[in-house]
Amino acid sequence: MSSTSMRTHMCGELRAEHIGQTVSLTGWVGRRREHGEHLAFVDLRDHSGITQCVINDDVDVRSEYVLRVTGVVRARPEGTINENLPTGEIEIGDCEVEILRKAVPPPFPIDHRADDVDENIRLQYRYLDLRRERMQKNIRVRSAVNGAMRTAMDRQGFVEVETPMLVPSTPEGAREFLVPSRKEPGSFYALPQSPQLFKQLLMVGGVDRYYQIARCLRDEDLRADRQYEFMQLDMEMSFVGQDDVLDAVSEAVLDATEAVTGERPPPIERMTWHTAMDVYGIDKPDLRFGMQLVELTEVFASTEFKAFSSAVAADGGSIKGIRVPGAADEYGRNQLDKLTDKAKSLGAKGLVWLKVTDDGFDSPVAKFISDAETAAIKERTEAETGDLILIVADEWMTTCEVLGTLRNDLGRPPVHQGPYAFVWVVEFPLFVGVDKETGRPKPGHHPFTTPHPDDVDKIETDPLSVRSIAYDLVLNGWELGSGSIRIHEPELQARVFKALGISDEEAARKFGFFLNPFEYGAPPHGGFAVGIDRLTAILAGEENIREVIAYPKTQSGADPMTNAPVEGDPKQLAELGLKVLPKID
Repeated sequence: MSSTSMRTHMCGELRAEHIGQTVSLTGWVGRRREHGEHLAFVDLRDHSGITQCVINDDVDVRSEYVLRVTGVVRARPEGTINENLPTGEIEIGDCEVEILRKAVPPPFPIDHRADDVDENIRLQYRYLDLRRERMQKNIRVRSAVNGAMRTAMDRQGFVEVETPMLVPSTPEGAREFLVPSRKEPGSFYALPQSPQLFKQLLMVGGVDRYYQIARCLRDEDLRADRQYEFMQLDMEMSFVGQDDVLDAVSEAVLDATEAVTGERPPPIERMTWHTAMDVYGIDKPDLRFGMQLVELTEVFASTEFKAFSSAVAADGGSIKGIRVPGAADEYGRNQLDKLTDKAKSLGAKGLVWLKVTDDGFDSPVAKFISDAETAAIKERTEAETGDLILIVADEWMTTCEVLGTLRNDLGRPPVHQGPYAFVWVVEFPLFVGVDKETGRPKPGHHPFTTPHPDDVDKIETDPLSVRSIAYDLVLNGWELGSGSIRIHEPELQARVFKALGISDEEAARKFGFFLNPFEYGAPPHGGFAVGIDRLTAILAGEENIREVIAYPKTQSGADPMTNAPVEGDPKQLAELGLKVLPKID
């Protein structure tokens, strides 16, 4: 209900059908304009919109004054209708104005012009920035996302449970924020990177289906899609396989998207990690545009071009290319040299570029490519005159990653633009690479992730080929979250620990508080976490999650409004048994 003891309507609610009614509105003065003798127009604003009020010009109201206006709704005079406003057909006349609070002039306009204001200023006065239409919309988009997700989880039988914020340090791969204990000097709590351990213990406790809108904290460098504090829809399910988890999460995410946009996206497709890397060159593929990676290794099976023949001969070598439509004339030699330098900086030995012409290719290496190879390249890439083809020859992973990065750099639209292209990426590697110091494989997700049943027998003999039952949800090239089916069998967990070089003693020391409860009967279980900040930003049409968080930190991790972080008070530090070391220049 919009009415309260102080107002009958919101500022954006009134329409022609209200003409003749006496109403009371409350809000902020958006703009004041003098109008003829003894009259002024005041745009009264709240989060719902703007209504024009006609007041006596001797009433002293200014920008951002807080008012209560009572008057009669009437039609605007002919020729003064504002078709750009939902309330543009009406105005409030015969106004009585009550000033509820005067205001000093704001440091920036409380409208779209503030988009060009320095972000530090906007965040310093975030309480003013939040009054703007853009920010009001974003906050309500976020509320709609949260509400739809909660409803979807409740409908599917999940139970909302709050997990602790003061936890022990956990090996989840990111830097933690530590909280010193006053009671136990020299001891620390950690703020949770995620509720991972606790939600799995809820499964041991028989909760069966858990969820919460969880606050998580990681002391990592900030960027457009990362803050120190972030929110996620966290969930865990018992007696399930991968499909059960993906179906439950998909329902919540699609419900949230429909709640914001009014349209339900199609069912979310799935692809394996290997396919994502092989075709898109990245494990969070953006499906909204083409330029897919094309396999060309066979084309050059008998090539005399040394740069390609060495890749063909190498074990695990691969030659791939991407077609950049219509880009041949757009890219001069300087730009192509920059692309080559970028490819080398990403680990490639080099980059071959081919401009497609009616006669063949315009390229420094065109003379090394036979007519048959030219025809095969054009056929496989579906190249046409005027296109640009970029080719990398290297080991498979490098080839994929380099071309995947160039594909995104050259073709990817803004993250919020176009259709919402969700995709599940499944079957991630259980191990990724080898630790140079220990010679042991490194976990791809966390060490409690279940290996793919078809690959369990390779854990000891060929660990890097073992797939996992782990999965990511990707939207428009942004990873929304990740999850897995967990290991609940001690024998399998011991094999994974052994492959990672974790001894029984180390496992007991690091994970005993978590693993010991499994001995009392842990059900098969799996879960997931959806990044609410990222999903909301895309649905709100924003490029940066800071625009959908009420009180975010800057890129440097500072809060200009509160000046946090601040130096510790000496008395508090003494109570905690802490001493701050001098800063090192």
